Order: sequence, then C-alpha cells, then structure tokens
Amino acid sequence: MTEISRRLVLGGAALGGLMASGGVADAHEATMQPPFGPAPEPLAGKELPSFRFAMGQETVARYDGGTSKQANVSQFPVSEKIAGVYMTLDPGGLRELHWHANAAEWAYMLKGRARITIVDPEGQSQTVDFGKGDVWYFPRGYGHSIQGLGPEGCEFILVFDNGYFSEYGTFSITDWLAHTPKEVLAKNFGVPESTFANFPKKEVYISQGPVPAALPLDPPPGSVTAGPLSHRYQLLAQKPEEFPGGTISIVSQNEFPISSTITGAILTIRPGGMREMHWHPNAAEWQFYMSGRARMTVFGSAGRAKTEDFSAGDVGYVPQGFGHYIENVGDEDLEVLLALNNATYESISITEWMSAQTDLLLATNFEVPEATFEDFPTHRLVMPEGKG
Repeated sequence: MTEISRRLVLGGAALGGLMASGGVADAHEATMQPPFGPAPEPLAGKELPSFRFAMGQETVARYDGGTSKQANVSQFPVSEKIAGVYMTLDPGGLRELHWHANAAEWAYMLKGRARITIVDPEGQSQTVDFGKGDVWYFPRGYGHSIQGLGPEGCEFILVFDNGYFSEYGTFSITDWLAHTPKEVLAKNFGVPESTFANFPKKEVYISQGPVPAALPLDPPPGSVTAGPLSHRYQLLAQKPEEFPGGTISIVSQNEFPISSTITGAILTIRPGGMREMHWHPNAAEWQFYMSGRARMTVFGSAGRAKTEDFSAGDVGYVPQGFGHYIENVGDEDLEVLLALNNATYESISITEWMSAQTDLLLATNFEVPEATFEDFPTHRLVMPEGKG
C-alpha cells in the first residue's frame, strides 16, 4: 500500500469511527472542508475560466526591507478558496508584527533563511529559524513576524485558506499604534506619552534593520514559552514517495499537527512524466510553479475542459472536485508547490477507480469490447512516466 493509499484508508477509518459511535453530526462535519461549510457549487457557464495566473510577471510592491506580490480573487478570480503571496526579505528586513483576521497562514521557504516569531491566545510564544524547504503554519488570528537572515535574506510563498484574503484582513502593529491617541498608549504601556513621539505615523509593513544574532543552541531554563505544537516542519528534509514519473512529498495534519486547515506538497515530475488524472473530493488545489514547463488540463463536467501551459512563477488553481492532470512538457524536472485547503489529503485516481471494475462493466460503460481493457493498469499510477 502506498503512502497516498494509506492516507485514504486512515481517513475512511476515522469517518467510520465517527459513524459507528453515533456522531452523525460530527461525521457530517468531517466530510466538509474548513470552515465547515457546504461543498462549493461547480462553476457555471458554457466556458471554463482560466486556471492560470502569471504572478511572476506582476509588478512587485517594494519596501525598504523587501518585496511582495499577491494572488487573491482580485487578481485571480477563480481562486475563491485559497490566496497566495510571494515575498522576499533582505537580510534584516522585517515583515512587521501583525495578524490575519480572515485566514490562517501556511508558508514554504523557497530560498535563504528567515526567523519567525509567534504568539498564541494562551500567551505561549515561539521564535524559530527556517531554511529552504521548511514550512510554517500560523492559525487564524495568531500574532507573528518574519525577518530575513544573512547572508542572502529569503524568498517564500505564503498561502492563505481564504481566496478573499487581503490587507484589509491583516492587522499591523504600527498601523494600530499610529491610530491610537498617545495618552491611551501611555496608559496602556505605563510609560510617558513622549515615548511614542517618533513612532511611525502609518503602517510600516516591511522595515529594514540589522540582522539579528543567532539563536542560542541551548536557551536558558524558563526562557522559552513555546506551545505544545511546533509551527515548523522540514518538508524538504523528508524522504519523498517515488513513482516512475517523479516524486511527491506531502505534509498534512498527520505529519504537522498544528496545520489544521491546509495540506501542502512538493511535486517533482520528470521530463515526459505526468501527475495522472485525478481529483480531490475534499479540497481545492492551489499551485505555485517553481521550475520547469507544465501543461495542465482541468475537467469541469458538462463537456468542459481547459488546457493551459505553465512556467516558473505561474500560479494554478483547481476547484474542489474538478478532474485534472499535469504533464511535464519541458526537458528538465518540473517542480510544483501544492496547497490544498483541508488538513487531510484525499485524492481519487482514475486508474485506481477503473482497475476496481470488471472488464465487462468497463466494456458496457465505454461501449467497446472487453478485450480493450486487458492491458490497462491494475492499480493507481499516481505519476506515470512518458511512453512517447
């Protein structure tokens, strides 16, 4: 049994346990994606919209300590369930203390090193350094910051479990203090009003400062107030699952317990290979193409399908339940970052689905002779290699 198959079995067992215990309402909730609403309606209309957004070609917003560009429904209308931001921070560049009221934040480090700070509602805090291939997750409303470290700063992708995420749902500490009377600040912090004379008069967003000192290898006793769940997962350090056409590394809540609304994955497809025809019954899929050239086809029912080409810097999106496949159409490995808006990974493969049927049933379904299916796969392929 492959790891992906194991995940599906475990998911089914958990749901079965809920049903057996009489928890019908709980079982119903378990089948719905966060934030536990009904499954979305399929896209209506004769034509499917574009599932590609060329985020890499967008103009970046520049700040003293870094840059950013985003893809939410304003730029990418089809992406209603998930939004993303590409951000860079110079050494010492600080994405200031802030929180998100309308989305949890999941991130993947593309390059360099960064330091995050996080505080939760229990007053527990964590300060952790991240490197290439690491993932973090901040639940909705948790205060945090991100700072670039030396020698090269960092680049990362932020993913939010709400396509309508925007800066209007992001609350920055400088913005709040700038719009609070100084006498209130003095009363709140117990310091003179003059303390705030030179504080920023508006939101800073990204500031530039010195590179912070290295974290101590052995913090003094009592100096750490981290909660029971870590906010860091080293995805790139894990052994990927191998297939003839490439590899997949998945991080769901099984591996990263605090990540309660997002599953992430790194997909590497070899030249000529493909991620086979499949769909995700419990989540939409957001994609960031890191390297290589791809062709994705999305099947939207009622005779509708959309095929588009992707390259590094592009963002892709597949609505929940829509059939799709991704081909490597270049001469180098294709690397894709995936994020799905559910803590549990579920995928249904067309090869596995068909292999579970009799040849007679398939012959009847497709109106062809039974012998047509003699050489078809007897199991899911996940990532078959190209055969020319």
